Amino acid sequence: MRRIAVRLLMAVLVALAAALVGPASPAQAAVPASPAVTYTNPIAEKRADPHIFKHTDGYYYFTATVPEYDRIVLRRATTIQGLSTAQEVTIWTKHTSGVMGAHIWAPEIHFIDGKWYVYFAAGATNDVWAIRMYVLEGTGANPLTATWTEKGQIRTQWESFSLDATTFVVNGVRYLAWAQRDPSVNNNTDIYLAKMANPWTITGTPVMLSRPTYSWETVGYKVNEGPAVIQHGGKVFMSYSASATDSNYCLGLLSASASADLLNAANWTKSPTPVFTSNASTGQYGPGHNSFTVSEDGKSDILVYHDRNYKDISGDPLNDPNRRTRVQKLYWKADGTPDFGIPVADGVTPQRFSSYNFADRFVRHWEYRARIEANVSPLADSQFRVVTGLAGSGTVSLESANFPGYYLRHENFEVWLEKNDGTAQFASDASFHRRAGLADSAGVSYESYNYPGRYIRHYNYLLQVQAPSTATDRADATFYAQ
Repeated sequence: MRRIAVRLLMAVLVALAAALVGPASPAQAAVPASPAVTYTNPIAEKRADPHIFKHTDGYYYFTATVPEYDRIVLRRATTIQGLSTAQEVTIWTKHTSGVMGAHIWAPEIHFIDGKWYVYFAAGATNDVWAIRMYVLEGTGANPLTATWTEKGQIRTQWESFSLDATTFVVNGVRYLAWAQRDPSVNNNTDIYLAKMANPWTITGTPVMLSRPTYSWETVGYKVNEGPAVIQHGGKVFMSYSASATDSNYCLGLLSASASADLLNAANWTKSPTPVFTSNASTGQYGPGHNSFTVSEDGKSDILVYHDRNYKDISGDPLNDPNRRTRVQKLYWKADGTPDFGIPVADGVTPQRFSSYNFADRFVRHWEYRARIEANVSPLADSQFRVVTGLAGSGTVSLESANFPGYYLRHENFEVWLEKNDGTAQFASDASFHRRAGLADSAGVSYESYNYPGRYIRHYNYLLQVQAPSTATDRADATFYAQ
């Protein structure tokens, strides 16, 4: 009965929309500027606070916190996926006594003015919680074999708990962002920003950009930490991590115009809600301490972060070693703001599929019916993992990102999102042959496994499985993976 009611409602809504707006004109077909990229997660087990830097030499450089908290490691590979099996080299080990002797945390690697720099946090052997920020300088083309020297501590306005330094350039000005405890405030850490005189020295008076005040920032601990910066469309976006490092860990977001005075806190806007949180459906908990990189073709932004694949932790989360490095594509909303989506399930990352002839519309599920729609929210409704077909025989199936185990399948030649019931009929209905796009070979079309000649196509914005016979039919059955 529920299925019948949903179908009736959809039919009424489609008819009403058609009556209100009249026939729609297909948009100009265009290959998307940011085609699909996929990776297989996790990238690295037992590696937290990950930082991946793509250099001009064609290599990705990867560093992260090791669970022993005793050293700084580096890997490099020509692909992001290649980092998962790349040789790991220890470039620096904690001091045996004094400062930099404990809690070696959150390294980041940057290339500045011809030299390599690693920013990291460390405690001391006589006080492991005397966490401060330090810098290493490396000379040599390859940082895995470079000569490293200690440039010392980054001095700030206070001698207090400070960590998670990151550096970035906006309009030719280099900045340092970090997390630090204000000794006069009863919380853990705030986010600060300052200009840099050189790669290991700040200059001027730091400005406090964000303090943990929202409920989602103060679970377990009052924390804003791990800033990471990405620029897009004339804006500067700074993500940060909040709350305790268990399943409550999540990402918040600050934004400012790139032309504004970034050292004026009033020019930054803070999202009142988290932008990236735990997801029980996909089995991902405590996503946070992220960084950003770009895809191999340079056309997609990639979110790098850590999480765990279980919720409950015994004891202090800092003593749990199982945070893993993961990656997934970062998407952008029509208004130019980032859409982080959800931490996707382990395994191959999902894709989105835009319509060939309605470029702003994406395949999505809504009330379990498949359709194309613009400005999809939540993003995950329009993300699908292309997996080995349930029917085999060289087919693929399209699995929902936010409803793992649910697949696009045809029923009475309508396309719905349904849970795999394990039957041969379901496997056949949910399997397709991936073909070159019928209207553009750069796109993709999906031919029904059990009804050869019928393809997934949109009609009145709803997905059907039909045999295309006209140019319009073929256009309706062509999609671009993004």
